[in-house]
Amino acid sequence: MSLYRIGVDVGGTNTDAAILDITAPNTPGRGVLASYKASTTPDITSGIESAIREVLTTSAVDQKKVLSVTIGTTHFINALVEADTRRLSRVAVVRLCGSFTRQIPPFSDFPSDLKRILDGGVFYLDGGLEIDGREIAPLDHEQIRNASRQIVAAGVQAVALVGVFAPLDHAGVHEETCKRIILEEAPGLNVVCSHDIGPPGLLERENATILNAAILKTAQKVTRGFKRAMARLRLSCPLYLSQNDGTLIDADTAAEYPIKTFASGPTNSMTGAAFLAGLDKVKTMTTYPSDASAASTVEPQVLVADIGGTTTDVCALLPSGFPRQAPGFVEVGGVRTAFSMPEVVSIGLGGGSKVGVHPTSGDVTVGPGSVGHFLTQQSKVFGGSTLTATDVVVASGKAQLGDAGLIKDVTAETIEKARRSVMTMLEGVIEQMKVSTAPVHVLLVGGGALLVTEDLDGVEKCIQPIHQGAANAVGAAIGKISGEVDVIEILEGRDEKAVVAATCQKAVDIAVQKGAAADDVRIVEVNKMPLQYVDNGAMRIQVRAVGKLCVPENPVFSPESGETALEEEQEDEAVKESVPDALSPTTKPSLHVDLETYRPNVKDGVWYVSEVDLELISTGCGVLGTGGGGPTHHEFLKSLQALRTSERGKMRIISPKALKDEDMVCFGSWYGTPSVINERIAGGTEIPSGIDAVTKILGIKSLDGIFIDEMLVVNQDLRIHKLTDISGGGNGLSIFPTSVHYDIPVVDGDAM
Repeated sequence: MSLYRIGVDVGGTNTDAAILDITAPNTPGRGVLASYKASTTPDITSGIESAIREVLTTSAVDQKKVLSVTIGTTHFINALVEADTRRLSRVAVVRLCGSFTRQIPPFSDFPSDLKRILDGGVFYLDGGLEIDGREIAPLDHEQIRNASRQIVAAGVQAVALVGVFAPLDHAGVHEETCKRIILEEAPGLNVVCSHDIGPPGLLERENATILNAAILKTAQKVTRGFKRAMARLRLSCPLYLSQNDGTLIDADTAAEYPIKTFASGPTNSMTGAAFLAGLDKVKTMTTYPSDASAASTVEPQVLVADIGGTTTDVCALLPSGFPRQAPGFVEVGGVRTAFSMPEVVSIGLGGGSKVGVHPTSGDVTVGPGSVGHFLTQQSKVFGGSTLTATDVVVASGKAQLGDAGLIKDVTAETIEKARRSVMTMLEGVIEQMKVSTAPVHVLLVGGGALLVTEDLDGVEKCIQPIHQGAANAVGAAIGKISGEVDVIEILEGRDEKAVVAATCQKAVDIAVQKGAAADDVRIVEVNKMPLQYVDNGAMRIQVRAVGKLCVPENPVFSPESGETALEEEQEDEAVKESVPDALSPTTKPSLHVDLETYRPNVKDGVWYVSEVDLELISTGCGVLGTGGGGPTHHEFLKSLQALRTSERGKMRIISPKALKDEDMVCFGSWYGTPSVINERIAGGTEIPSGIDAVTKILGIKSLDGIFIDEMLVVNQDLRIHKLTDISGGGNGLSIFPTSVHYDIPVVDGDAM
C-alpha cells in the first residue's frame, strides 16, 4: 500500500511543495510524485494551501493515505525581524539566581529599540543551582507570588523564567515549580521555562527564552492558520514543522517553542539534496594509493551547493546525512542565542547575478548584484536589458532558455570571461568548505544549478539530483525526529561509560516519545567535555539521537466532514507597526565609525576609552586568549555597561611609565572554570570586595591604578615586581568595571 508525506518550504519569494511516496524510495525518482512552486503570499497560509493543493491534484493520490505534512518557514519570527509591535508581546524576565547574575541584567545585548518594545520588567528571585547540583538558595514561594502580582499589574502577559543551571535540574525542581506557582497566582500568563529552550550558557539561553515568549501569541495564531488550511484541504494527518537543525517538531509543540523553527530553509535544502542523490542508501568510497605499498580507503567529503537567483549557499554533509553544524553562537533579530545551526557559507552568485563589463579595460564581474525573482522580466534572453549569469549560460550553448537570439550582441570574450568568473567563484567557496584532503563530491541544487556547465577544479564529482529544484520541499517531507540531551553530570564515584550510555538511552527515549520509529533511532552525535578547575569529575555530555517518523498501525486518516474543525479567525488587516532600525545592534559600535580613519582619544598620556575601543579590545582579547581567560562577550557587556553608566572620562588607561615609584596599584581577576561564570554570572561586587579586603588588611589608604593582566606577583610593599602571565580572553576585560568603581586608571602592562 502506498503511503505519502508532503513537504512545504516557504521562502521569501517562492513557496515549494512536494509529495513523496515513502514506500517507493528505491525508484528512480526516489518516490517524488509531484512538486510545485507557488508565490509566497503576505499571509503565508494561502500560498502554502495553494502549493499543497497543486501537488495533491497533480499526483492524484488518495488523501486518506497522506501520513504527514511538514512545513519549513521563517514566518514565526518575521514579527521579530520586522520589529512589528502589533505581533510582539512584552516579556517579564524572572531569574532564579539568589545574589548572582546582576552584573549583566536581562536584555543587556538586545538592540535598544527592540529592548524598549519587549522589556516588561526584571525580577531577581531566590533559587537556582550550583554546577554540582546544590541549591544557590531555596525557592521563596511568597516572593514568586508577589512577582506574579506585579507582572499582572503591569499588564504584561508573557514571562521568561530563567534559573541558573536550569539544564542540570533534571527533576524540574526550580523552574517547573516556580512556573506552577506563577500560574496558580496568575493563570492568564504565558510562562516559558529556559530549560525547554537551550543548553547551559545563561545569557544566550535567556535571550532565546525572551524571544520565544515575545512571539508566542503570534506563533499560536499562525499555527492555527496552518491547521485551518489543512482542514480546507481535507487533510487530517499530523502537521509538523521543520526545526533549525532539520529535524521535525509537531505543530502544537512548535506553537509553544517557535524559536526552534526560525531557520530551517538551508537545512531542508541540504538534507533534501542528500536524499535525492541517494546518499542515504549507499556510502560511496574512493580508493587511492597513499604510497607505493599501500592503499587507503577514504570516504569523500560531500558538499551541497544550493544555487538560487541571488546567492549560492554551500554546506558540508556529515555521515549522518545532516549538515555540519556551525560553532559558537547564532544571532536572531540581532540578539545573541545558542542554537544548533548548519555551517553555511554564502556568496553573491545566482542565476540572476548581474554581469558587468568595464567600458575601457573590458574586465568582467559577476554579482553580487542580482535581478532576483525578476529574472524573466529583466534578463536579456527574456527580452530585458540586463546581462545576467543565466544569459552567459545560454550564450555558451549549455542551456536553452528564452530567446538566444537576443544576446548575439554580447562578445565571445565577455561570455568566456564571465563563465570563468562564475567557475572561479564556485571553486573558491567549495575550497573554503573543505576540511581534509579527501575527494570532494558536490550536490548541485536550486534553480541556478544550471550555472555549473563543466567540471570544477578540486571536485571529483558534481551531481545534479533528480527533482533538485524542489530539494527544499523534499527535505521538509523526509525530516526525521530527534531526541537531544545536553547535561552536566557529576562523575565523581560513578562509571563514566555507564553515565554516557544512560544519557544516550535518554536521547533515544525522547526521540521515540516524540514520534520516531523505535527500530530506526540511531545515535548520531556524542560530545563529552570535562569541565576545568573542578575536582568532582564534572562533564558536559551532549547526545543527539535521530530516527524516521513512525508509520501508525492504521495509516489511514479520514478527512473531517462538514465545516472546518477550527473556527476561522479574522486576519489582522491593520497596518504593520514596525519600528525603524529597531534591530540596529547596540553592542557593535564599530559599525558606526570608519575604522580606517578612527583613532582612540589619547590626551596627555591618558587613553580615554570609548565604546568602539572596548569592542576592539574585546576582539583582541579573544584572539590573544586562544581559549584561555574565558569568552570575552560577558566581560565586554559588563565593561560596556560600566562605561555607559559612569561619568565621562572615568574609564581610562595609562602606561606603566606614567606611574611614580611610590604609586600603589592593585590587581583583580576571575579564577575558575568559565563553565561556571558563563552560567552563574557574577553579581558585580566580587572583585571590588576582594580588593577592599586586601587593602584593609594591608592598611592601604588609596590606589593609583589597577593592573590588567591574568596574574601579577608583587612584593611586600605592593610594588610591581614581575609580570608572570599573559592577558587575554574575558579576563583581559574584567578589570575595566573595577577601574570605574574606584575611579582609577587601568595600567596597560603590555604583557602579551
